[in-house]
Amino acid sequence: MSQYGGPGSTRASGIEAPSGWVGWIAFAAVMMIMLGCFHAIQGLVALLDDKTFLIADSGLTVSVSYTTWGWVHLIGGIIIALAGISLFAGRMWARIVGVILAFVSAIANIAFLSAYPIWSAIMIVLDILIIWALTVHGSEMKQA
Repeated sequence: MSQYGGPGSTRASGIEAPSGWVGWIAFAAVMMIMLGCFHAIQGLVALLDDKTFLIADSGLTVSVSYTTWGWVHLIGGIIIALAGISLFAGRMWARIVGVILAFVSAIANIAFLSAYPIWSAIMIVLDILIIWALTVHGSEMKQA
């Protein structure tokens, strides 16, 4: 017999027991922290050694220097990682920020696709998983 009496049952306090979907929110939080680290790494590479990219900065979809891209990725990565940490506390603002930043991250990585295709494609997939987990199962983290 489980501690809460099964899925959908209520605790003695009258609050519903957390469902198994809470794991997806924890997954999204960890992925946001990891995505933030990936963005920070990508930003540092752009700032410190722009020769590692496949094309010159003039060949990017959005014509900006790699220094600008580096700062955007570094600052965005820090914000995404902080929102991921806050997501563990069940904060509603962290869900909203997480969805918005994952969307912006996906668009930025589409623009960065020609410079670093495999890395950008991996980050786009992570963005989609984060958006899915936060929009479909986000409210269940607050109950846990």
